[in-house]
Amino acid sequence: MSFRAALPRADGPGWRAWLIWGVGVAAYMLAVINRSSLSAVGVDAAERFTADAATLSMFAVIQLAVYGGMQIPVGLLLDRYGARPIMTAGMILMAVGQLTLALSPSVGVAILARALLGAGDAAVFPSVLRLVATWFPAQRAPVMSQLTGLVGQAGQLLAIAPLAALLHATSWEIAFGSIAGLCVLFAILVALLIRNHPPDRAADVSVNTETGAIKIVRSSVDTGVGIRAAWAHPGTRLAFWSHFTTPFAGTAFVLLWGMPFLTAGEGLSPAQAASLLSLYVVIGMSIGPLVGDLSRRIPHLRSRALVLPAVGIQALVWSVVIAWPGPAPIWSLYALAFALAMGGPASMIAFDHARTHNPAHRLSTATGITNVGGFLAALIAIFAIGLALDLQGAGTPDTYTLDAFRLAFLTQFPLWAIGATFIVIERRRTRVHIGWDDPRPKRR
Repeated sequence: MSFRAALPRADGPGWRAWLIWGVGVAAYMLAVINRSSLSAVGVDAAERFTADAATLSMFAVIQLAVYGGMQIPVGLLLDRYGARPIMTAGMILMAVGQLTLALSPSVGVAILARALLGAGDAAVFPSVLRLVATWFPAQRAPVMSQLTGLVGQAGQLLAIAPLAALLHATSWEIAFGSIAGLCVLFAILVALLIRNHPPDRAADVSVNTETGAIKIVRSSVDTGVGIRAAWAHPGTRLAFWSHFTTPFAGTAFVLLWGMPFLTAGEGLSPAQAASLLSLYVVIGMSIGPLVGDLSRRIPHLRSRALVLPAVGIQALVWSVVIAWPGPAPIWSLYALAFALAMGGPASMIAFDHARTHNPAHRLSTATGITNVGGFLAALIAIFAIGLALDLQGAGTPDTYTLDAFRLAFLTQFPLWAIGATFIVIERRRTRVHIGWDDPRPKRR
C-alpha cells in the first residue's frame, strides 16, 4: 500500500522539473565535496593541526553527529517551508564552515568549522529528495532517487584527487576558500532557480489512502506528532535500519580512514590509493541505476534481495582483507572497493521504504529519520576506528601499522550484526502491517 499521492499528472516531467533537479543535484554534489573534503588530505590535516588519530576522527565524528542530529529538524522544516529556503540556508552554512576551516588556527576552530559543514550538508540531500517527490511522477521516484545519489556521489571523485592536488599546488587557505566561494555561488543559484512545487499546484498535498483525507503539506505545530507518527510505522523503522547498516563502512573508508589504511597500512602509493577510492565512487555510480530499477520492480523483496546481500558481501570481503597474512593482494583491495561501493546504492532503498510508507505531509520528517541511521552508524564507526588505533599506540601517521588497522576495522562488525538483525525484525513487522504476511499467533 502506498501513501504517495499528490494530484498525479499523466504526463512526464517537463524541462523545468529537470532544470530544478539538475540545480539541486549539482548542489548535492558540492555538498558531497564539502563532506569528503578531508578524505584525501587527512594526513595534511593531521600535520597542520598536530592531531592524533582520535582527534583526527573527531573532525569527521563532529561533522556527522551534527549532520545526523539536524536530519529530523531539517525534515520538519522541509515539510513546512519547502526545499528552496532550506537548501539556500544549507549552502550558506557550508560556505561559512569551509571559510572558517581555511582560516582556522587551531583544532578547536577547525572542529567548529566541520560542525557548520555538517549542519549545512544536512539540508541538501533531503531537499533534493523532496524536489524529486514533488516534481516527478511517483513511479519514477526509485530510479530518480538512485540517479540523485549517483550524480551527487561524483563529488567524492572531486574531493579525492583534485582537491589534494589543488592544496599541494597552492595552500590550505586557497583550497578550502575556493570551495567556500562555490558554496556562495550555489546559494544564489538555488535561491533564483529552485521552486518548491510545480506551478499548477497552490501547495503540496497528500491523500491518505486509508481514510481518503486530503491534507495540505505543513508540519504540525506540535512537531513531536509528526516524528512519533513516522517512527510508529514499521516501514520507517525498516528504512532507518536499512540506512544504518548499508553505507557506514564505505562512508568511514572514503571520508577518513581509507587513504591512511591503503598508504600507511597496505603500502600503496598515494596515486594507487586514490585510484582505489575513485573506483569505489565509479562502481557506486554504475550500479546505482540498476539497484533503483530492481527496487522499483521487486518492492516486496527489497530487503532480502538487495539490502541484506549488500551487507553480507561487505562483511565477507572485509573479513578476507583483515585475515590475509601480510599486505592484502591488490585484487582483494579492488574487491573491497567493489563491496563497499554496493552500500551506497543499497542505502538509497531505505528512502524508497520511507516514501512508500508515509503520506506526503510527513515525507521529509520520515526521510530525516531514515537519514539519521546511516550517519549515526558512520560516526560510531569512524570514532571507534580512531579510538582502536590510539589504544594500540598507532594514533599518528608515523605510528600507523597494518596490524593496528586490521584490529581497528574489526569494530565495524558489531554494527553490521545489530543492523541486520533489526532489518529482519522490522521487515517482518512491515509486511504484517501492510497485510502481506499474517501475524504470528500469540503463544498461550
